[in-house]
Amino acid sequence: MQTNAAYNHSAFLAVLRSAERRAACSYFDQHVLEDGEQGYVTIDEGDYSELPQMFIERIVHTVPGALIDEL
Repeated sequence: MQTNAAYNHSAFLAVLRSAERRAACSYFDQHVLEDGEQGYVTIDEGDYSELPQMFIERIVHTVPGALIDEL
């Protein structure tokens, strides 16, 4: 995992809240990734058939999807 030398706690919390909101109505996990330009971004695992290794290496937190697809 890479670390951001200029850690911005408020930016991380904002993206984390976004990931938590998205996960509440999703079947897929929401990943918070470090981004050199924006600080942090959230991606939905369902947008990718398989996460590229470059994304996996940048994951700093994962919020599990809240919906269950089993009856």
